[in-house]
Amino acid sequence: MPQTSVIVVGAGIVGLSVAYEALQGGAAVTIIDRDPEGDKASFGNAGGIAVTEVIPASVPGLWKKVPFWMLDPLGPLALRLSHTPWLVPWLWEFARVGTAIEVSRLSKALAEINSRVYDDLVPLFSKVGLAGDLFRKGALTVYESENGLKNDKHAWDAKRSLGIEIQELTASQVREMEPALGPIVKSGVFMPQWSHVTDPKKIVDVLRNWLVANGVHIVRGHVERVKPMTNGADVVLKGGQKINARKVVIAAGAWSARIAKQLGDRVLLESERGYNTTIASPGITLEREVIFADRKFVATPLSIGLRIGGAAEFGGLEAAPNYARSKALVKLARSYFPEMREEGCVEWSGHRPTTPDSLPVIGRSRPSSDIIYAFGHGHLGLTQGPTTGKVVGDLIFGRKPPVDLAPFSVARFSLKKGSFYDSPDFFLH
Repeated sequence: MPQTSVIVVGAGIVGLSVAYEALQGGAAVTIIDRDPEGDKASFGNAGGIAVTEVIPASVPGLWKKVPFWMLDPLGPLALRLSHTPWLVPWLWEFARVGTAIEVSRLSKALAEINSRVYDDLVPLFSKVGLAGDLFRKGALTVYESENGLKNDKHAWDAKRSLGIEIQELTASQVREMEPALGPIVKSGVFMPQWSHVTDPKKIVDVLRNWLVANGVHIVRGHVERVKPMTNGADVVLKGGQKINARKVVIAAGAWSARIAKQLGDRVLLESERGYNTTIASPGITLEREVIFADRKFVATPLSIGLRIGGAAEFGGLEAAPNYARSKALVKLARSYFPEMREEGCVEWSGHRPTTPDSLPVIGRSRPSSDIIYAFGHGHLGLTQGPTTGKVVGDLIFGRKPPVDLAPFSVARFSLKKGSFYDSPDFFLH
């Protein structure tokens, strides 16, 4: 049997995980990326393996909170007005799926893929030399009041029903686990299934270097289009270079919708820009990731310092970052960590590829079964990357995936002709 050739477009954690599985299956693998070693959302994420995140972002009642978030220019959610016309279809769908029935359906899909995370991530980490870079110490969600925890009871109960372990804590119990937290914390929840890594950039760098050392070819180039062929597909780069493969996987993060659109598949995918600051010498110690429920940000102890991250900003792929948002996160963290210092701060911003229903796009493209999609993981790229790689590997080699892929299909974004947002330009931003 001739060796299968596979091209993976994208060198983030998802693309690298796909390349790993294709290589494990005996394929000849090529990765194409504009900047294979460069900065990506995979580098700057908070480092959490967030298997407990099984509730989509759009839930009933969320619309009541959004205006208050938007009024704060440095709050947890921002929208750049110049991008608003292109965001309308995404927002429309985001509102549509925020019903009890839809949330239940989407949560089950998220829970199914997240239930496999450690089955796929742990062997990959062990194989490439990252076994010591995963810390399975759980995570804490903390609240500024008892009412905050009570108000979220429905969400926590929903997580319990999907197999998530939850332990409610008093303020003193929270501080027993993380003494650096100050008196502002009044209650909390411990999630033992959560974990975190030493440094997301290290994870990506080690995996990429391992792939190259084991025969994966990396091409630096900008993909202009992907063209289905009789047996496989051609990938055409800027400048005219053409590379052919039996299977092509689109894992280009927030830029993937442009390729899908060129192929004839419409995708509601937005850049949800995230911000963080990593403090090399914070003067405090954490054992695990801490999620601040009231203020919508997180703090994670990494090998390179304390990373304080969060925020969601919708402004498209071209807008310049607003690093005042990184500074605002540090200011928020100070109220929770009274002894925190700010020595050696490094600010970062990156594009999370986010769908309105919080589900990634995983599965075959509609114009060709040889072109496979693997993008749109939002905040869960590091968490779901190895499992996405395993699923796509099964599709490449004709095996039955362990996850029902129907909820993740690109077909869910099909639109009726004549709808108010039925314009090709809407899907290019």
